[in-house]
Amino acid sequence: MFNRIFPIIAFIVASAFLNAYATDTDTVAVPTQKNNWGAKLIKSPFGLGLDLQTKYVWRGMEMMTEKSAPVLFPSVNYSWKGLHIYFMGGYAVNGRYAEVDAGISYTLSDFTLGIYDYYYPTVSGKKDKYMGGGRHTVHWLEACFTYAPSKIPLWASISNFFYGADKYTDAHGNEKQAYSTYLELGTYYDFLHSNRISLTAGAALNKSCYNDYKHDFSVVNLELKYTYTVRFKSGWQLPLNVAYIYNPAFDKSYVNFIANFAF
Repeated sequence: MFNRIFPIIAFIVASAFLNAYATDTDTVAVPTQKNNWGAKLIKSPFGLGLDLQTKYVWRGMEMMTEKSAPVLFPSVNYSWKGLHIYFMGGYAVNGRYAEVDAGISYTLSDFTLGIYDYYYPTVSGKKDKYMGGGRHTVHWLEACFTYAPSKIPLWASISNFFYGADKYTDAHGNEKQAYSTYLELGTYYDFLHSNRISLTAGAALNKSCYNDYKHDFSVVNLELKYTYTVRFKSGWQLPLNVAYIYNPAFDKSYVNFIANFAF
């Protein structure tokens, strides 16, 4: 397993150092101010990302319960004023997990409203349908509302899966939409150079995917995370995170390392 992971980590670290010492192209004069289409050159509104997690834990849920392995998350995003659009994949290094996500959100002052799509294809099947699928779709559509005041170290968010594969079978054998709802509250404390310690508490408000559709209310995510930001001479920053996570609903705990590469 280490032999598989090491080349990936080595490549990522090497890329980070090359980026750190490379010339900042934004400060170098270009011979022309127009591109090949004749349009004026502007700063790109697009961004790239690559996150690495040693164990994929999301909102207190262990996303790979068998043959667990580190997961890579490549992404591309577009930002314009308060609008943010992204596409992201999630792929385990052992080939046992796959995920394709997309989302759009808009931020106004301290408030953000977003609509997100989570798609979980099987890694061995060839009949998964990204488009269509009807009531048996493997898409999970979510609406999320977040309040994060800029002057107070707090945030609060509430999210709901309003359509898709979030279903359960009731006592009469009928399949029903669960409308899984998740509430999260958090706070943080900042240090020099953008280093931070944060505390998060999350709860499922109904019988939902977060508690195996067994409880009306349950605390499912308690997370203590420390972020150390590596700062390079070029101004590029590399946040490194270690989080201790405890899920009271399942009495499970995890320690997770996350690296966030943004370009």
